[in-house]
Amino acid sequence: MPPEQCNVTPSDRPDLCDFQCNASFAAAKLYKRKPLDIASEVAERLENCTVAAPGFLNINVSNDLLTERLNAMAQDRRLGFPSVEAKTIVLDYGGPNVAKALHVGHLRSAVIGDALYKIAGFLGYRVISDIHLGDWGFPMGLVLAALQERGFKAGDELAPQTLNTIYPEAAARAKTDEVFQAEAKRITVELQQGNAEYFKIWKQIQSLSVADAKANYDALNVRDFDYWYGESDAQRYVPRTLEIFERRGLIRDDNGTKLVDIKLDSDKEPMPPVIVVKADGGEVYATTDLATILQRVEDWKPDACVYLTDNRQTLHFKQVFRAAKLAGIAPPDIDFTHIGFGTVNGADGKPYKTRDGGVMSLSTLIADVRAVLPDERVACAAIRIGELQNQPLKDYRFDVEKFCASEGKTGPYLQYTAVRIASVLAKADAPDAPNATINAPASDVERGLMLALERAGISLLKAWADKAPSAICDCLFDICARFNSFYAAQHILTCEDATQKASWLALLQLTREVIVTLLGVLGVDVPENM
Repeated sequence: MPPEQCNVTPSDRPDLCDFQCNASFAAAKLYKRKPLDIASEVAERLENCTVAAPGFLNINVSNDLLTERLNAMAQDRRLGFPSVEAKTIVLDYGGPNVAKALHVGHLRSAVIGDALYKIAGFLGYRVISDIHLGDWGFPMGLVLAALQERGFKAGDELAPQTLNTIYPEAAARAKTDEVFQAEAKRITVELQQGNAEYFKIWKQIQSLSVADAKANYDALNVRDFDYWYGESDAQRYVPRTLEIFERRGLIRDDNGTKLVDIKLDSDKEPMPPVIVVKADGGEVYATTDLATILQRVEDWKPDACVYLTDNRQTLHFKQVFRAAKLAGIAPPDIDFTHIGFGTVNGADGKPYKTRDGGVMSLSTLIADVRAVLPDERVACAAIRIGELQNQPLKDYRFDVEKFCASEGKTGPYLQYTAVRIASVLAKADAPDAPNATINAPASDVERGLMLALERAGISLLKAWADKAPSAICDCLFDICARFNSFYAAQHILTCEDATQKASWLALLQLTREVIVTLLGVLGVDVPENM
């Protein structure tokens, strides 16, 4: 059987068992046998394993094995966390458009992407991040057309606030003003063909936009991107990309529009052709995305490319990935993944907007949280954990009051638990805690904490496999809840049994290290005091 069909997962019924496995159902189809018979044979070869109809394996871990595992974690510099073969992964996230202020939607791409970067790097992958700025399409033509009407010349002073308002005004106008729309399209084509004046103004716009984006990302503790490439950087690869499609006979002309047919007989859903050149000679997103793939394959030779954008671009990336492999721009064994995400709504479940009904800027959201939590690290934790605990695909409500609370499923709660453990260890004055032996659990609550720690490595692998950092958030909330129950049930600091006290302190030390490590891969720092 393929290994991916043999997963052992933490039990959703801890009253029955510690772990569960349903691989017998997949094996039953493969070997034409009953799941119950296969599960029974497996259970006979394992200790502490029972079968539940119609073929589930219920697995328990002995206290001896659990204790051995935790002591090994405590002595391992990686705390027992797994590592993987060092493949090269390109992560494409961020994706802000220049000349536009970042809005709340950019929170998702930046924070989820940054967490995936850190998770993959911690596992041992060679990760390359590229922000992929939207800096070369029709929106640029709109802004340049509006600036041209105002008499703006290259080198004139351009205020960031002017830049933030000019695009939405120009975009709205283009919907009703055909003359302005046509002019913007003309300018777009001229920019793409190398008009010197337009190019100089474009560079000014790009510089201001990048500075604004960096300020927002810094406030979110988003790691600086390895490459700040944009659609414009793909331009020198566009002629060769189109040449490859032409040479392979894949381009079809439709009244001046150049198309690539990618539909397969096996498709069960519509798969429209990819437009690579418009009738007016202008390029489209697919053109630059295909050229970007060519650049990445040649420069970085990745084993996989992961793209993070909103759900509306799902079909676009299916088309682009298929066209790239069809043309041989990307090797057949490269793994392309698109992670679509939902929207960020307000606490009322409606689109997150400002009081006057406008789109909420990302900087405003950050400022709202900082008004409640002045400490930058705690505010960052509130935002990141508020975001990351959700499945990327789903919409969610960003509730500032809820996410800033010190209790419940929040970033500050996770930080506070780590700070609390550090305080207990300091009061115990036990410098040898990391080297002490963790004994077998003395109670069910202690055993529950030990199991939660042992499962931390599984959460890390699951988060990367599913491209969903929420798996790590779930693990952290479980560990912290179990620690607080354990701490409330045991009088650790006043325990008169020196061996037992040393064991408990060693368990606390390991718990804190696991929490801090998992928070770290989610981009959350732990302050010394709270």
